[in-house]
Amino acid sequence: MKRVAIYPLLLIFALCGCKGKTDTASVENAFKPGEIWPDNNGVHINAHGGGMLQQGDTYYWFGEHKTEGEAGNRALVGVHCYSSKDLYNWKDEGIALSVSEDESSPIVKGCILERPKVIFNKKTGKYVMWFHLEPKGAGYAGAKSGVAVSDKVTGPYTLLSADRPNAGFWPKNVLEIHKGKVPEEAKNGFGGGDLPAHPDTLNLLGRDFENGQMARDMNLFVDDDGKAYHIYASEDNSTLHISELTDDYTACSGNYARFFVGRFMEAPAMFKKDGKYYLIMSGCTGWAPNPGRSAVASSIWGPWEELANPFVGADSETSFHSQSTYVLPVPGKPGQFIYMGDRWTPQNAIDGRYIWLPIRFEGDQPVIEWKDSWKY
Repeated sequence: MKRVAIYPLLLIFALCGCKGKTDTASVENAFKPGEIWPDNNGVHINAHGGGMLQQGDTYYWFGEHKTEGEAGNRALVGVHCYSSKDLYNWKDEGIALSVSEDESSPIVKGCILERPKVIFNKKTGKYVMWFHLEPKGAGYAGAKSGVAVSDKVTGPYTLLSADRPNAGFWPKNVLEIHKGKVPEEAKNGFGGGDLPAHPDTLNLLGRDFENGQMARDMNLFVDDDGKAYHIYASEDNSTLHISELTDDYTACSGNYARFFVGRFMEAPAMFKKDGKYYLIMSGCTGWAPNPGRSAVASSIWGPWEELANPFVGADSETSFHSQSTYVLPVPGKPGQFIYMGDRWTPQNAIDGRYIWLPIRFEGDQPVIEWKDSWKY
């Protein structure tokens, strides 16, 4: 789920992606968090909840294409793609994955399609996109993972599947309680950021064993050995799952584990530094921003040690009115990273802003400080 900024909405003409274009946009040479970020057409970049893929000397930014008003929180267009050589100036590459007009399609216009991420599979030569998918008109009850593939980085991508992951598989750290009875009160599911009891007591894992585990806020991570992982909020958002993907990156392999049980971790962004794995996440508070969270592990399979809020200074308790979506390694500077976050405006979805900030470290603790303008 998303977050809402508490600053007043700015009605700026350049926000509308279907009008107000200029022939050229000014050249940027710095990041300016929270400000309008024009693409090469002078239009505010429309790639929310996004992720980054580097191919050679070019970066590709994929994200949710939003439209005006509250209706813009649903998928009415698809996944937008932009390219850049320097991360400051972005070229509009168009819609990489379009929603369908076919009401029988899982990605029919009006569904919920969030947090698209793309990775490249060297073995197959395919670009693979994953995203959180909710069927049209079903709210957040579906909790599915959509997978699409393309021969070209900018698309068009073709939908391959839309399912819950790891159906019929127990996690590596399954407990005996999970293989027992599922309480009646757990069978209908829950919403929001709270449960009437501990997720293990409710046996949410066992409830979803046959049909697949719930998967909402998600991310992808490709390790140094080429193995890829799907990281997602599961069990009614109460528990984070980390799942290894198949060799072609198009499905979960059934090899997965549960972490932060009962902690309600959303918006996971994983990265690796000096052989250690890190996560930056948020709590579950609907659209409202909350203090960020962080964790570290020597193995992707844990144990994971929860750290402090990585955001420091004024507005750190709202993560600078943002929510994590991706962590990007700084080009040409090993061991340095950029926090990518979204500042959501659900009343007028297209007015969402991007919060990109440098990450520094105090020991294992990632630290993110506010900067009005900065360069890497």
